[in-house]
Amino acid sequence: MLEQYFLRPTTVDRIRSNWLAPQIEQYVEWMHAQKYAGHNITRRIPLLCHFADFARTNGATDLPSASPLVEKFGDHWIAGNRCWNLETRPKLRRDICSIIRQMLRLTLDGRVTRERGRPPFLFQSEAPRFFRYLTEERGLNKLTVARYLRYLNRLADYLRRIEVTSLRDLSPQLLSSFVVETAPQLARNTRRDLCAVIRTFLRFLYRERIVAEDLSVTFEVPKLFRLSNVTRSITWGEVRRVLEVVDRRTVRGRRDYAILLMLVTYGLRACEVAKFTLDDIDWKHERLQIPDRR
Repeated sequence: MLEQYFLRPTTVDRIRSNWLAPQIEQYVEWMHAQKYAGHNITRRIPLLCHFADFARTNGATDLPSASPLVEKFGDHWIAGNRCWNLETRPKLRRDICSIIRQMLRLTLDGRVTRERGRPPFLFQSEAPRFFRYLTEERGLNKLTVARYLRYLNRLADYLRRIEVTSLRDLSPQLLSSFVVETAPQLARNTRRDLCAVIRTFLRFLYRERIVAEDLSVTFEVPKLFRLSNVTRSITWGEVRRVLEVVDRRTVRGRRDYAILLMLVTYGLRACEVAKFTLDDIDWKHERLQIPDRR
């Protein structure tokens, strides 16, 4: 089964030389039967091999003696990968430990279920009807609801970190500080989605009289415009480098050079240059007549 996911024989041999190789192969077969994505399987195997090496170094000789070392390995793995963002390290550690425990349960107990439980909603005690509102009133699907849960739990973690214990203590200043701290870690679309989710949550809180003020009116969602991330222009240095690579010693090269000059000097479109002929040049008055753009 390993050969199906690792093309290099040396990689397969290295995995099978591990003292947990039989258990790892059994886990691979189980994930394959459960239709796990191939990239998820190949990403987990090196992690399990590292755990096996860590467990052996720490005196483990069998699975029962390796099991208590899962949490310690999670700390070791995170400490050795300092590139991870501080905000994502706790979740990454939980995921790592969960993968290893899943393999251990499979090999020790002979059966295991896929771990896909939804994490708890951290505002459940104060806003217990919010997810019913999303599904029954707004008709959102499960994936969208899961995104709401993820974003709002991020806000809850931030409030807990700054020791804000109640939604009634929310203020425009608190919300702004959360966005300022969180936004640099997110892509543009994710920032917009995060703000939209929080704004919806704030409207719900006011509607349910959980908070006294409608904070959504003070919370703006950033606007994204189509093609706004496309480069507006290139520098003249880049233009010169493009023109310099054209071989003007040939007829085709001189033609290409003229086309590029028309594009960069007059801002013509490709279709306009394609329609351009010598008859469109007023040689006497040094003028160009641009063909109809239709």
